[in-house]
Amino acid sequence: MQTYRFTVYGQIIAVERHGSGWRTFLPGNDGKRRPADFVIPDWVTEDGLTQYLEDLLHENATPRNGDVRQLD
Repeated sequence: MQTYRFTVYGQIIAVERHGSGWRTFLPGNDGKRRPADFVIPDWVTEDGLTQYLEDLLHENATPRNGDVRQLD
């Protein structure tokens, strides 16, 4: 299973392809993760994940954390 990791306005988010859809997680400092409280539609491609996360979560931007970047 392919996992993509992003820093989204200062927060780490993991996104996994699951079948034809996506699952989103918030990794913890203890190595555990919990489901994120948003959904990425199945029509979003791997190349479109960064843009989709930016569009969806832009309200979380601050002057110090103003971008979305893929980590892996």
